[in-house]
Amino acid sequence: MTRIIVIGNGMVGYKFCEKLRAASSKEDFQITVFGEEPWPAYDRVHLSAYFSGSKVDDLSMAPRSWYQENEIDLRTNELIIEIDREQKRVVSHTGTVMHYDKLVLATGSAAFVPAINGVEKKGVFVYRTIEDLDAIMDFGKKAKSAAVIGGGLLGLEAAKAVMDMGLETHVIEFAPRLMPRQLDDAGAGILKSKLEDLGITIHLSKNTRQINGNGKLTGLDFADGSGLSVDMLVISAGIEPRDELAKTCGISTADRGGVIVNEFLQTKEDKDIFAIGEVASYQSMIYGLVAPGYEMASQVVNQLCGKASKPFLGFDMSTKLKLIGVDVASFGDPFGELEPSENIVYENKNSGVYKRINVSKDGKRLLGGVLVGDATAYGMLLQMTQNKMPLPPNPEDLILGNRGGKAPESAGLESLPAEAQICSCENVTKGDICQLIEKEGLYNIDEIKCCTKAGTGCGGCAPMLNDLLKSQLKAMGKQVKNSLCEHFDYSRQELLDLVKIKGIRSYDELLDQFGKGDGCEICKPAVASILASTWNELVTKQDTIQDTNDRYLANIQKGGTYSVVPRIPGGEITPEKLIVIGQVAKKYGLYTKVTGGQRIDLFGARVDQLPDIWEELIDAGFESGHAYGKSLRTVKSCVGSTWCRYGVQDAVSFAIRVEERYRGLRSPHKLKGAVSGCIRECAEAQSKDFGLIATEKGWNLYVCGNGGSKPQHAKLLINDVDSETVLRYIDRFLMFYIRTAEPLNRTATWLNKMEGGIEYLRDVVVNDSLGIGEVLEKEMEFMIQTYACEWKEVVNNPELRAKFKHFVNDEQGDPSIGFKEMRGQKIPASWT
Repeated sequence: MTRIIVIGNGMVGYKFCEKLRAASSKEDFQITVFGEEPWPAYDRVHLSAYFSGSKVDDLSMAPRSWYQENEIDLRTNELIIEIDREQKRVVSHTGTVMHYDKLVLATGSAAFVPAINGVEKKGVFVYRTIEDLDAIMDFGKKAKSAAVIGGGLLGLEAAKAVMDMGLETHVIEFAPRLMPRQLDDAGAGILKSKLEDLGITIHLSKNTRQINGNGKLTGLDFADGSGLSVDMLVISAGIEPRDELAKTCGISTADRGGVIVNEFLQTKEDKDIFAIGEVASYQSMIYGLVAPGYEMASQVVNQLCGKASKPFLGFDMSTKLKLIGVDVASFGDPFGELEPSENIVYENKNSGVYKRINVSKDGKRLLGGVLVGDATAYGMLLQMTQNKMPLPPNPEDLILGNRGGKAPESAGLESLPAEAQICSCENVTKGDICQLIEKEGLYNIDEIKCCTKAGTGCGGCAPMLNDLLKSQLKAMGKQVKNSLCEHFDYSRQELLDLVKIKGIRSYDELLDQFGKGDGCEICKPAVASILASTWNELVTKQDTIQDTNDRYLANIQKGGTYSVVPRIPGGEITPEKLIVIGQVAKKYGLYTKVTGGQRIDLFGARVDQLPDIWEELIDAGFESGHAYGKSLRTVKSCVGSTWCRYGVQDAVSFAIRVEERYRGLRSPHKLKGAVSGCIRECAEAQSKDFGLIATEKGWNLYVCGNGGSKPQHAKLLINDVDSETVLRYIDRFLMFYIRTAEPLNRTATWLNKMEGGIEYLRDVVVNDSLGIGEVLEKEMEFMIQTYACEWKEVVNNPELRAKFKHFVNDEQGDPSIGFKEMRGQKIPASWT
């Protein structure tokens, strides 16, 4: 058995272990991994999600149990301090001594910290690890403003994190433009404008000379004599390889840092020691992206397993990223510097879109380019560059489409060679995917991802992966149709149109006319949602096709009890209503908790108690909070200009108005909103399906954000509009979402799938490009006028009220429900 030691448990170190175990049996290799951080490997690419509520486990590449199941000895919180090449052993800081046959250095990199006077002051941080982020978040609670040194990829990621904390945000860049290695002047200018629209102040051509403060940071001085007062500084100006361990054992490093390796990733002095990832220097080049690190890991695994291994001869550094909600991509030769070329440019400053492609002098080949604001064509453009595919007669069509429109992402997929690399992170080719579709019968994206890992890294290849699947299925003669389920040969959007046009008001009627069979658990709740979204009738009318929550107008909880959540618009509540909630909770023995949406949850109610509880709440002026439905939940607010010294608009009053306008609105998935009274963003409007941030001129409207396990930042739809106008745009946005989204798609997912993305959505909602704005507004007005509180109807309707019982033939409650006490309140007895 070959003993393998991996030093470093970052993304590349983990990927090496994953690939080695997949390529060999457990009897072939004994694997030990040393990581100096306390956690198993986590996803640094999406590290900024940590500021939006993601936990370490959410970012984890694999849990500890994965290492145990694969018989990998994972040693976290343990730093290797010595490599003894003669004895072929390593020594850790705890005194552990372990021998190896092959050693893999995957130590990665550290944050580069420029030599600036005062860098040791309190309030100065780097942006690299979970521990760094914890320190930033802790300090940021007491700060009002922060600056980030570095306007490159890492710096802008750090700026997003600072902005998410609600701090006044500044970005300081030494170069005269942002992202100088990826973007040209015009593209960087568009990016700068979009970031400034979000409230970030950009300082270009600034050389930080001094960090001021008596022990604690108070501001910065620049070499040009100017300065900046800030409470916190985050340095994210680049990386430097962690090659110090290699130096101590006599392994050569490059002049600019990094362990020197050959084309087989072996170190210069020792063929049994490999270096992969950001610590490796091949021909004086450090590769700071995850994809080349994964490729290095694959090549070393192939050598260890005796498989054919092509030499590592460098890696394409094309990249597509979403920086603070802005699509940015560069590919091939972005500046047209490697050979004579002509560039074709499309620039729309109004919409914040910039596209540049560089074409060979003979007009036959695409050499590279830059995309800002709309990078949907990145996948195909990259493939054309890498595979030297012939250009169309009018190359400008690649970025202009039908003269300013959007060229289809899937155009040209059929002409790609089988060896075209679709996923660079996992080195998955078109041929690999097509073979799985044709030979293995994998007909959905999740199956392909599970089998190949394609699309699970940076995620940039996901659109092309989806288009390739559709293209291949069509080529095989299979119908590609987004049917709701086997009982309806229609999409949700088509069924909604049929319901409207034909005036259908029940599931049975729709099934009889346009479906087959008896239906299923997929189509029944989807049709119930369509009917509710169209006619705004009580969901209890369709209770036989609803799930449990909608059937009983309450969320079923652990232990078989239900929750009661009265609506509290904008989070504003009177003392009298608070007293009623307390009295009801005490009378029925309910567990109470203030939610993140500024409401009060009451837990532990039996189903037969629900009408009695709601009768008391409705008598006190409450109404259903729709916490159980795929509908508007809450519109969160800060205290706004009424109380806050920073507020510029009355956030509470407007949040109440917004929530009462859209209460009860049924949609493909739940909806959450927020209204913040200033750019400090205390209501977290940019993590909601729709969010408003007050400005001196009115409101900025953000759409299609969401929290949860896969948080996504909302995108700016329109800025500085008055209250009536912004309500009109929200009307259109919500009704367009209801019309066109697939079942159970949050607005973020809906937008991600939308061809044209936020620019297309803006055209529809703001510019009324489809000419349906007035129709959408009238549909919303119908919903507003026909709203009725579902619980009020149930309380006052004996027939509906009689449905709320545990047993059809008995009035008694469920005897199996039990409770125990915790912190003075009851909780389910099954809770541990």
